[in-house]
Amino acid sequence: MASKKGLRLKPARGLNCPSIDLGLPPLSDADLRNLDFVVRHADIIGYSFVETPEDIRTLVNKISSRKTDKPLPGLVLKIETGLAVHNLPRLIVEAGSKLPVAVMIARGDLAVEIGLERLSEIQEEMLWLCEAAHIPVIWATQVLEGLLKNGLATRAETTDAAMGQRAECVMLNKGRYQAEGLAFLGQVLLRMDRHQTKKTAQLSPLMSWQDSQKL
Repeated sequence: MASKKGLRLKPARGLNCPSIDLGLPPLSDADLRNLDFVVRHADIIGYSFVETPEDIRTLVNKISSRKTDKPLPGLVLKIETGLAVHNLPRLIVEAGSKLPVAVMIARGDLAVEIGLERLSEIQEEMLWLCEAAHIPVIWATQVLEGLLKNGLATRAETTDAAMGQRAECVMLNKGRYQAEGLAFLGQVLLRMDRHQTKKTAQLSPLMSWQDSQKL
């Protein structure tokens, strides 16, 4: 919350206006300029703040109009607003009918947009929907952030990273301890793999107290 004197917006920060339709186009002028390079060289396009099927049609039309010998890139739908959550089934159908598609649960902006108390419920529903639609999911935003930046993960971060086992991919942000973060995440997911596949519990034998070497 800002003080009465206000706050200076730091670099790489943005503004959220929950429940307000700003009427902004889904693709900026810079996006349109970058598409010439993207279509020729990229395998995947991450679509930030996509909200409606029309947003997807706009992007697909723009990349289809750029002639290239390469197949068109796949789409990662970054779900960051309440409207995107509401439209998610239609977004998946619209994108999946034209290009390979995946969904990113972009929990940073999404939490601001829908409220932190709703985030856990909504991400659960998104995981169920994407599994039913056979759409891969990226578990994203500030996973192991403390470890990546400061070299030490918190208990909450470790539990959150373990929840990423239910997705096909876990995204880490940049930080000084990137290698350590990758190694730690790999160990957490490897251990969780015995217990969870997507949203289904494996019901594997519980052996942690039987052999100290397994701890």
